Amino acid sequence: MESYNYFREISIAFLVILLTIVFFLIYKRGKSSRRGIILVGLCDSGKTLIFSQLIHKKYIQTFTSIKDNVGGFVEGDAFLKIIDIPGHERLRYKFFDEHKLSARGIVFVIDSLTFVQDLKDAAEFLYNILSDDILTRNKTNILILCNKQDQTLAKGSTAIRSILEKELNTLQMTKSRQVESVDGKISKKSSLGNNEHEFSFQNFQLNVEFAECFANHSKNGTSDIDQLKKWLLKIA
Repeated sequence: MESYNYFREISIAFLVILLTIVFFLIYKRGKSSRRGIILVGLCDSGKTLIFSQLIHKKYIQTFTSIKDNVGGFVEGDAFLKIIDIPGHERLRYKFFDEHKLSARGIVFVIDSLTFVQDLKDAAEFLYNILSDDILTRNKTNILILCNKQDQTLAKGSTAIRSILEKELNTLQMTKSRQVESVDGKISKKSSLGNNEHEFSFQNFQLNVEFAECFANHSKNGTSDIDQLKKWLLKIA
């Protein structure tokens, strides 16, 4: 009887170890298969120009996108698939939903020069991204990239972060009071987390970082996307 119990315990221990290894391999495979970096943002934020700098390493004349642009970012041993999706309100969510399952990271590009005027639209778009269930489940990395920092009147990343936190907190309180009827049932809209505390990026469930850059529109102009590249290499 003692011998039977001994072998039974050994078998259970072996099964637990085997299942742990299997689940670990599945997790690693799923993570490694997510090589996508989605560039999102409002129209004219500079996404497509940043895309061309990352992929082609040079200036390419850009136009308002009506479809996604896809290219490979290669730096040393690192490889990521960069996906630039249109910023137009009628298209942005369609393409975002198509690619978010493969996303290792999201780069939310902000026009630092027109940020105050665009705040409501930008905050609403960012809110929907941060509250997305798939991104939360996959623990997707988020970078808020403050573009056009070469402009004298551009707001810095510290100021943009503070303003966004206040606007997202307002949206959180507003949306938490909203309900919608689905098949006769009442359900709350998506949330950024605990409504009892003010929203802050520091305490948010996903890793959200800020960076600054500029990708000049002039063929002979300079550009600086070093902070973006460092972030890409860190999460690759």
